[in-house]
Amino acid sequence: MAESEGMSSRGATRARTRKPRIGLALAGGGPLGGIYEVGALLALDEALDGVDLSDVDIYVGVSAGAVVASALANGFTTTQLFELLVDETGGQPRMDPEIFFRPAVREYTSRLVATPWLVVSELIEAARNPLDVNVLRSVARLNQSVPPGLFDNTPVHEYLRDLYSGEGHSNDFRTLKRELYVVAVELDTGETVCFGQPGQDDVPISKAVQASAALPGMYLPVDIDGHHYVDGALRKTLHASVALERGAGLLFCINPLVSYDADLARSRGKGRHDKLAHGGLAVVMSQTFRTLIHSRMQVGMGKYAQEYPGQDVVLFEPDSDDPEMFFNNVFSFASRTRVCQHAYEMTRRELRARRQELEPVLARHGVRLRGDVLEAEPGRVDRLLAAMKGHAGAARGRHAVLRELGGTLDELESWLEERS
Repeated sequence: MAESEGMSSRGATRARTRKPRIGLALAGGGPLGGIYEVGALLALDEALDGVDLSDVDIYVGVSAGAVVASALANGFTTTQLFELLVDETGGQPRMDPEIFFRPAVREYTSRLVATPWLVVSELIEAARNPLDVNVLRSVARLNQSVPPGLFDNTPVHEYLRDLYSGEGHSNDFRTLKRELYVVAVELDTGETVCFGQPGQDDVPISKAVQASAALPGMYLPVDIDGHHYVDGALRKTLHASVALERGAGLLFCINPLVSYDADLARSRGKGRHDKLAHGGLAVVMSQTFRTLIHSRMQVGMGKYAQEYPGQDVVLFEPDSDDPEMFFNNVFSFASRTRVCQHAYEMTRRELRARRQELEPVLARHGVRLRGDVLEAEPGRVDRLLAAMKGHAGAARGRHAVLRELGGTLDELESWLEERS
């Protein structure tokens, strides 16, 4: 069964016979993918009537999508997500980009210390058996001195742990009002692990998200109770079946990364290169990675209609000729505001284009599209940015008043001391 998480057939049957519920599944895509999801969610939240995306029944998150899903499951609204991940009016977003790029210094040091012993052991082995010297084998052994990741994403766990310790939130799967499932892969077995399900719900949410977002090579594998975990997208892109197995009658899915159609983009006047090979190694590798994960997701999505009859899956993702998402570094925060606004506008456009298709599907679950909102001029992201700037200006004004008042009180105190 596509994207099955190991539920028993009896458990799956129980999930399917429950009252249909609404779910949200969010794929990975690096920090920029999470920001794209925020923009898309803002558009959906504005245009859908009958559903609150910060209060659906089931959330499933993978990698960057796990960050967004865990915040929504904790009751943060789409507007608050915008403030946390996108807002730049205060100089830095509340989720500091630096938390994604802490060098794994301790790991570098431990590997460096072990390197001389590895070299010596290989030289001793070569001296003992000069006729059995195997260069490739020696190189493989010396590879143990290379750290398994460039960065340590522990700050992601620390940030979310502190965020979810606030009033009205929880860092414990078991005490959430809504179901949350965070998907990772156990490195030693290659098996999918769904944190939040029974038996895997005692792990702190923040730690599960850290594990789900540990992209191999980029981040160190995350140690949880002696097991090492990496990015959940290693096995499957979206893991939508996790929500479907648990009875989601209507499942909204957002996938930020798609393969790029350079020919289509060029025919529409949006292409940046005649051939992607002209863009260099980074462009070729980006297309390769996106094609692999997107084609895998399409195969899974194609099976859901047969495997989950009566359950509706609605997917939103960028267009295949969208250069804005393809040519942006997924680990860059420099263009986060533009990407968020782009996702918001593209999702609105997609809702208008698919309106006849979506309305009957949504109506089966008590949800409707707000035509008045879709036909109105877009601007929610602009309004949010303006509001953020207004708040920042007001805060600066309050700080100036407080500084002036503090100075006046200091002068008054000095005057009273002189008189006394």
